[in-house]
Amino acid sequence: MALDSLEILDPTAERDPAGRPLAERLPAETDGRTIALLDIRKPRGDVFLDELERLLAQRGYTVARTMKPTFTKPAPADVRKEIAERCDAVIEALAD
Repeated sequence: MALDSLEILDPTAERDPAGRPLAERLPAETDGRTIALLDIRKPRGDVFLDELERLLAQRGYTVARTMKPTFTKPAPADVRKEIAERCDAVIEALAD
């Protein structure tokens, strides 16, 4: 399936959904690239991130794991700042 034909469904109850562009893809070269994996503390999110970390490491990325104090609030400013300073990209895990 080509990416230009990919349909992403939003599980929220939007009456008039807004279009969202795909995120920028990671560069092919992995040297010196660090990916942050942010665990938002939902059940089984860590299981997803464990597998994702393994796959990213196989491809040569450095992985930095961090987690929010609670899933009920946004990540604190200091956590967001640390990720922005140390990492080239961030992946947030949501699982139940």
